[in-house]
Amino acid sequence: MAMLWKFMRVAKYSKTALSPKVKVRGIPTHSRHSSSKSVPSDFAANTPCSNTVELLGKAYPQDDYSNVTEKILSKVGKNLHNKKHHPLWLIKEQVKDHFYKQYIGRRGTPLFSVYDGLSPVVTVQQNFDSLLVPQNHASRRKEDNYYLNRDHMLRAHTSAHQWDLIHSGLDAFLAVGDVYRRDTIDNTHYPVFHQMEGVRLFSCHELFSSIKDGEGLQLFEQGHRTAHKQECHTMEAVRLVEFNLKQVLTKLMTHIFGDGLQVRWVDCYFPFTHPSFEMEINFQGEWMEVLGCGVMEQQLVNSAGAQDKIGWAFGLGLERLAMILYNIPDIRLFWSEDERFLKQFIVPHIWQKIKFQPLSRYPPLINDISFWLPFETYSKNDFYDLARNIGGDLIEKVSLVDEFTHPKTKKVSHCYRIIYRHPERTLTQKEVHRVHRAIEESAVRELGVEGRF
Repeated sequence: MAMLWKFMRVAKYSKTALSPKVKVRGIPTHSRHSSSKSVPSDFAANTPCSNTVELLGKAYPQDDYSNVTEKILSKVGKNLHNKKHHPLWLIKEQVKDHFYKQYIGRRGTPLFSVYDGLSPVVTVQQNFDSLLVPQNHASRRKEDNYYLNRDHMLRAHTSAHQWDLIHSGLDAFLAVGDVYRRDTIDNTHYPVFHQMEGVRLFSCHELFSSIKDGEGLQLFEQGHRTAHKQECHTMEAVRLVEFNLKQVLTKLMTHIFGDGLQVRWVDCYFPFTHPSFEMEINFQGEWMEVLGCGVMEQQLVNSAGAQDKIGWAFGLGLERLAMILYNIPDIRLFWSEDERFLKQFIVPHIWQKIKFQPLSRYPPLINDISFWLPFETYSKNDFYDLARNIGGDLIEKVSLVDEFTHPKTKKVSHCYRIIYRHPERTLTQKEVHRVHRAIEESAVRELGVEGRF
């Protein structure tokens, strides 16, 4: 399930494009151990002409919603979560191993099936409508997502596959993949990251079979929605589903981070779960949010064809877990091809303890950029995406450090501070100046700002 809507993003100024009719690969239902094949990076994005883009072997025409940049397209098909010995692969395999061993079906096979090769190109219907996200919900904004066009997009969360997988007959699965969102630029945010989705549905018998004298208990009733339950659920069913969900996730986190881990739950809101929670863990004295979860909206479950079942869903970020577990300080490192980084994760088994040794800390170079905003719509995410598209991984952080409104003209000025620091080498001021100048020129040309540089 998607968590932290604030992490979503999109690039309005890009001239690359995408398509109206993208077919997502069929969902395998015959195997408990689904696998994926990575798409070569040089094949992931190829622009045959100015108003189309070729992505994963398909050409997509642009429209007024298209906003995916070349930088983002170059990441599609990398599939870091399937790259053996990559830290994200290690985390994925650890979670899979735990679920395979902890939850066994009636035939002695793993209860949860795993899907880690589903296409990141989804329809808007899959990403939002199937999850009951309202048409006017903030999470749909162009400023927060990477749209291929009005009908298709790069998935903003692995929840985009919930409906299809349930509709195919599955009632216990994990879906893993790369997701795409626009956001601020710092050491914990990146426009591409990786999520794992978990879903479990229960029949009446499965949920109440272990309850003494539970024969008369029911999943559904005609009631009222409250802060604690949906109108169609009985309180007994919701409490048991919620208890099972929290127990499953607490066991998972304890297994990954060790005994003695402190866990707490915070009430929150997601459009397609109710009630919903965020899990926070106390790691080395600091509380950190690691995932979002909740009881699935019954309307979603019913529409997917599982009307006689009730269930839960969760979504966790693989980068978040890996950064905590391995003490990785910068999210850009996950995309590094530096052997000094990658070789630290080549271990004989997935559960081996790893103490990450930081690469040399290269000095930062700091430059500011100021400009007057256009009177028409302007989004900070547009500038963040522009800066990242030009500066790439040379940029460690971009922050708005000053905002000024002219008392007479009412024009608004923004001043952004850009910290340049390559995670693998020392930058020169000449090199940074060239990039910084390109950002200034592109901001004027693409965003319509008036430079103060």
